[in-house]
Amino acid sequence: MKLTTLTVDCGGTGIKASVLDKSGKVLIDFPYLKTPYPLSPAKLIKIIENFIAADSRIKRVTVGLPGMIRDGKIIVIPHYINRSGPRSAVDQQLKKAWYGFDMQAGLAKKLRLPTLVLNDAEVHAAAVITKVGLETVLTFGTGLGSAIFNDGKLAPHLEISHATIRYGKSIDAWIGEISRRRMGNQLWSRRVKTLIEELYPMIIWDKLYIGGGNSSKISKSALKSFDYKVKIIPNSAGVAGGVKAWDLLT
Repeated sequence: MKLTTLTVDCGGTGIKASVLDKSGKVLIDFPYLKTPYPLSPAKLIKIIENFIAADSRIKRVTVGLPGMIRDGKIIVIPHYINRSGPRSAVDQQLKKAWYGFDMQAGLAKKLRLPTLVLNDAEVHAAAVITKVGLETVLTFGTGLGSAIFNDGKLAPHLEISHATIRYGKSIDAWIGEISRRRMGNQLWSRRVKTLIEELYPMIIWDKLYIGGGNSSKISKSALKSFDYKVKIIPNSAGVAGGVKAWDLLT
């Protein structure tokens, strides 16, 4: 049996999906879908169900979601609890629907396929980690995503983006897409540099990987200023990691 994987990278701005073979080769890239708001768990499941219907070869599903995910359950999720997208008003009904929802079990039941649901940064990381030492992945997009591995073992997820950093602002708001657009790439890159410098003493990683849609917008001068090695990973890792993410279970 050919082990073909549908990988869905769910962001605050857009949803990317691809079908990959067991080696990670892309068989199909679905058109980029702008994240629809309001977005309930049922609506997201329907979107993923539509991807499945488009390709009968799919044998399993990997989904990367923003926020804190434990054993496929939503503990905390940003953006999707907002009425009309990131930074808009929180919809209490959506919050009630999302928090505690077992997305992994819900998808597996609906799709009748093996399903893995992880934090989106963890899926990104699966594509690039070497499984040697303490490896940290930070993804810059609508907000900040993160994942930490020790010798390839995934650490319990820390929602670093919820910590405050300046003037009582969350890291998510301070470093996110809205701030980048307001400030411009050069000034925003200085914030990225400051954030990484402040996170390093907390984690003391052996390797740092930077990904996400905004990683390409970080200035070269900011990246060159670090004493340790920083590697930029392509945004496509959010999809490519969908195959290797299953190895994290072993």
